Amino acid sequence: MTDSDLDRVYTTLCNTLTNAGEAQAALYLARLALLCLTELDDPQRALSLIDAARLPSSTATVAA
Repeated sequence: MTDSDLDRVYTTLCNTLTNAGEAQAALYLARLALLCLTELDDPQRALSLIDAARLPSSTATVAA
């Protein structure tokens, strides 16, 4: 994917999320993720991408 393709896809995603509204954005993203993972058809790669997409705050550990 070229930079131009990536920009077009990202812009479309942002516009779609805006049109969906805040209340529906998480549902839309979850559905999109499942569709993308289905297209990937590689469970190990899918798990690796899920881990790579983890937000920094979700990997923080609580100090004992």
